[in-house]
Amino acid sequence: MKRREVLALLGMTAALPASVLAQQPNATRRLGVLSVTAADDAIGQARSTTLVEALAVHGWKEHDNLRIDWRSGAGDRARIARLADELIALKPDVLLAVGTPSVEELRRRTATIPIVFAVVTDPVSQGFVENLAHPGGNITGFTDYDGPLAGKWLEMLTQVTPKVSRVVVVYNPATAPFAPLMLRTIEDAARTLHVTVEAAPVHDAASIAALASRKDCGVLILPDFFTMANRAHLLAAIGEARVPAVFWSRTFVDEGGLMSYSTDSAEQLRRAAFYIDRILKGAQAADLPVQNPTKFELAINLKTAKALGVTLPPSLLALANDVIE
Repeated sequence: MKRREVLALLGMTAALPASVLAQQPNATRRLGVLSVTAADDAIGQARSTTLVEALAVHGWKEHDNLRIDWRSGAGDRARIARLADELIALKPDVLLAVGTPSVEELRRRTATIPIVFAVVTDPVSQGFVENLAHPGGNITGFTDYDGPLAGKWLEMLTQVTPKVSRVVVVYNPATAPFAPLMLRTIEDAARTLHVTVEAAPVHDAASIAALASRKDCGVLILPDFFTMANRAHLLAAIGEARVPAVFWSRTFVDEGGLMSYSTDSAEQLRRAAFYIDRILKGAQAADLPVQNPTKFELAINLKTAKALGVTLPPSLLALANDVIE
């Protein structure tokens, strides 16, 4: 083959679309992962392990045919923004955004690199996608919130003995733009359950510490990367107040919280791996519908219940996926 023909062939190969390149068995692809948690956080480590294992099921093996660029925001919004810049500069074939801030920062920087998200609430209202069935653009993924979920959190608190008649709802307005959606659901449920609901915004360590003085209520912690990053402070303040609390992640219960009812984030990462596989093989994010959670888990810490001097009904315990005794 003449030199001119070789150069022409190389030029054609470089111009091939991702859908064609994905079919090349020896091509190493690149995945960028941006997570809101810290790299050494237990939940972040568990999610990373789940993702690697799930990708391997689909034939994508790290350090073999897939390079994964990991970035962890450690709950710092400014850091997440800087890391988003880094990942975009690496020109990955696909991006995985874990948590709302990760999606926000990545979408500001690219409208062409496919983005799969996980552990994100209400992506339509936040403007990430046009609708769930037809997301449009370059973003799709898996939500971590189902409409009735917030009402179930409140209902769990009303089943505690001694009876809870007032509940404070804790969230950070700056990092949980979806909180009003959940608050509306909680307030609707409160009228039926005959309890009083009070919003309790927190912004920093001082406002979290102030929760220790709330000794005449129950506490409901809304999903938010701020509450996850500051869970040690939240658990300490709630423990000092000696009040029952419901959390949005079982991680809180593993670390001493009373109860949680949540989606299975590991399952979301496994499902995200499937979408990543589809995209690496040529699918378009716009054609992959956003999916709501399908698996939920109830966790209860009876050690904490005993320490608080509260009891939980057998009917609730019977529904639990995990009971810590």
